[in-house]
Formats: sequence, structure tokens, C-alpha cells
Amino acid sequence: MALADFPRHPLTFGPSPVHPVNRLSDHLGGPRIWMKREDVSSALAFGGNKTRKLEYLVPDALAKGADTLVSIGGVQSNHTRQVAAVAAHLGLQAVLVQERWVDWPDPVNDRVGNILLSRLMGADVRLSPAGFGIGFKSSWKQAISDVEASGGTPYAIPAGASDHPLGGLGFANWAHEVAAQERELGVFFDTIVVCAVTGSTQAGMIAGFADLEQNFGGRPRRVIGIDASAKIDETREQVGRIARNTAEVIGLGRALRDDEVTVLEGWAGDDYGIPVESTDEAMRLTGRLEGVILDPVYEGKSMAGLIDLVTSGAIPRDANVLYAHLGGQPAINAYSGRYH
Repeated sequence: MALADFPRHPLTFGPSPVHPVNRLSDHLGGPRIWMKREDVSSALAFGGNKTRKLEYLVPDALAKGADTLVSIGGVQSNHTRQVAAVAAHLGLQAVLVQERWVDWPDPVNDRVGNILLSRLMGADVRLSPAGFGIGFKSSWKQAISDVEASGGTPYAIPAGASDHPLGGLGFANWAHEVAAQERELGVFFDTIVVCAVTGSTQAGMIAGFADLEQNFGGRPRRVIGIDASAKIDETREQVGRIARNTAEVIGLGRALRDDEVTVLEGWAGDDYGIPVESTDEAMRLTGRLEGVILDPVYEGKSMAGLIDLVTSGAIPRDANVLYAHLGGQPAINAYSGRYH
């Protein structure tokens, strides 16, 4: 099957907007930087990159007669907030397992931001003391079993909607969307920079751009993932595996090369979800120069990576860079003690 053959349930306004950030580009003195904004792409609970992924999972859930979406993430998971929003929008129930992925001392961490929004939207929120991990968790499996035991029909959505057979399709489609926007804007983005943790956002991009090059006459480009998991080996493995699975699913027609999967470390710090000095500097610089808000878990770290890659010359001065803004700003409320 080609990507266009997969059913998609629209949850966004349409193509997410692309805009230049000229003051940031001028400040860094390097390539021209643009942003593609998943954080303002949907009417559902502030949107974000997971909403785009869920567009491809929803038809499967409805076809299987599901009445409850069951997912998992950290206490401040952007993903579970978006699952709650999609469930409410479709008239389904949502059961969300919220684990202690981040050892963060803010006393209102489990009462503000994403988790507050999920509760407002009627989700069954279940706190778990388990720590960070992108694999399949026993608490999530238990929640699925609980729905079945109560007579419901669950639809299981793993963390980040990532390790799912359809998890990479949303951002494979994003790549095709970028190509259409490039034609309208008269620009070609040779370098894409994106945050990587559970993997399917970058993986989908890799497969989608490879599809454009292989099957639609597109030009080659780099998709650079910036690790924010602090578990670089796991993240690289998951990005590569999901990218290859997605490429096969959409009929790429060749194997992905190892050099097409790039996930860089150096900006995550020691632990997932804990901002470090470079995170804070990237958030403040982008806010003060562009009025664009980044979060301390994902975008602050990927922007720190972009800044260093530009200033070091690893991204050349003549590049056109597209920074994927994946959302996540509601989590800032849980970090009020750091930003005041």
C-alpha cells in the first residue's frame, strides 16, 4: 500500500503552518531557520505532534468497535492529553496511565498542565509510581484488562503512539505536506531538526522523505533527531526500527540506509524531563527573539541542539532548516519553580 491508501481521520485544521524565524536566524548568523508548528495545528486541547499520529490510529480504532482509548505516558504527558482530547471529540472514553517519568520536585506537578487538561476532558487518569521507559508497561496492560473486565472494548495506544503498526504514518504524511508547502513557498528545506524520544515522529519523517525521494522524484535531505530521552541507544534503536517498519508499510520499495537514521546526543542532560542550562538558554532565546514558547522537556532540548549545530558549523551557513515544533507548552506549568 502507498501512504495515500491508508484511511485518515482529520483531527487538524489542515497543513500545520510554516513560518520563518528571521530574528533567531540573524542572531545565530547561520542558515535560514523556519518552523513548522504542530502546536497550533488543531482545535483539540492545544494540539501537538501526537494529534497528527492519531489521525491514522482513529480509523483502526473505530473499525474495531473500540469504545475506550487506553494509553500511557508520564504525569505531564503531552501524548495522553491529546488522546483524552481525541476520545472526547469522538465520544469515546479514555483511560490514561500516568507514570512518574520525571523526578521533578514541583509540588503541583500532578495537578497542573497536561494532566489537569486530561481530567477536564473526562479521562480516567490513573497515577502510577513507575519510572521512565518507552517500552510496554505492566500498568498499561492492566488498564487494558480492566476495560475488558468491565465490558468495554479497549483500543491500546502505546506511549507517544509510537510503537504501533500505524504509528509512523502521521509524520510520513507530514513529509509529503512539507513538500507541498515548499512548492508554495519557493523554498527547499535540506535539513529538518526534530526532537526524538519515543521515536515515531522522526521515524515517520525519515520514511516519508525517503518515499518522496524514491517514488516522487524528490531531493535528498537530512532529518536530524535531537535526543531528549537521555537513553540514546534505546531511542536510536526505536527510531530506526519504526522508520524501517513504516517505510515497508508505505511501500518505499527499498531498505532504509543506516545513514538515513540520525539521532544526536548531548542536550538531554542526565535524565528525561529535567531541563539543563542549555535548555533554559534555548527557551529564553527563542522566547525573547521570536515570541515563540518552547517547553523544557522536548522543544527546549531540540532547540538547544539546533543552536549548537548552527553555531558550530555542523549545519552549514547556506542551509535552509525546518525546525519541527511539536508542542508541549502546557507542561511548563509544572516547572513554575524554575521559570519565574
